[in-house]
Amino acid sequence: MYTVHFQRCDRPFRPPLHTHYGVWSVRQSILVQLRDGDGRSGWGEIAPLSWFGSETLEQAWDFCVQLPVQIRRETIFSIPGSLPACQFGFESAWEALNQDRINISIPALPHCGLLPAGCNALAQWPELLSLGYRTLKWKMGVLPIAEELSIFRLLCQELPTGIQLRLDANGGLSIASAHLWLRTCDPTRVEFLEQPLPPPELETMQELARQYPTPLALDESIANLQQLKACYQQGWQGIYVIKPAISGSPAQLRQFLRSHSIDVVFSTVFEGAIGREAALKIAAEFAQNGRAVGFGINHWFADAESQPGKGM
Repeated sequence: MYTVHFQRCDRPFRPPLHTHYGVWSVRQSILVQLRDGDGRSGWGEIAPLSWFGSETLEQAWDFCVQLPVQIRRETIFSIPGSLPACQFGFESAWEALNQDRINISIPALPHCGLLPAGCNALAQWPELLSLGYRTLKWKMGVLPIAEELSIFRLLCQELPTGIQLRLDANGGLSIASAHLWLRTCDPTRVEFLEQPLPPPELETMQELARQYPTPLALDESIANLQQLKACYQQGWQGIYVIKPAISGSPAQLRQFLRSHSIDVVFSTVFEGAIGREAALKIAAEFAQNGRAVGFGINHWFADAESQPGKGM
């Protein structure tokens, strides 16, 4: 039996994060502690991202408060797939409590640093390079396309040789604008274009991947493990951007990754230090392609928990 305790956690962005979905000012999550009869404890983090397809924070909280004070292992591993962030948080806490038996270390992994949207990216990239990042990510689909293409061309001109750039549209492009971006991209500079179209447009994204040399990656299309399996079964041969904190059960995700060879990039949902450590354990096991993990986001918070350049 495990005694369970949980608390809400608010972490403000500085400045607010602008994406295709709008403006994000505060990252809210739930911290979970499990304690066994020997007094050992383990922490996990529930960090929903409802617009990506996970449960809402309120649904996660409602699940937590209806639990008894003491729960069994079976309760942890029977959380339904409709609560993927809860699955991750509780299983991560269980793993942390039993980490002496699991014994998974986190080696140094290259990190990708997140630039601000719009023209602010032109001002901030030198700071990220000074922190040690050699891969940067820029979110587009926020401003009119002509303005963003102009900023993108300037960014490509200014970035030193050897610095790779990832573009993330968050599913916000039209088919016409996706073609325009892919005609503009130089595959020697752009590592990949992430989620150009909404998830229902998988077949069109597969066709785009066949037409252009710049690789495409799925993100929103594979928000949870069931969607990941579905896109794999439908023949996606590009890159898979996996966000462990909302993918669902870490045990089930590991099982899938052990039995399927895919080109994977692990990424954050702006979880805190507890959730990030659990997610990076999975990345350390399966990030075998040399691609930077998408966890370079500490500079976006007012209370940076550790050095942004750690692990680069």
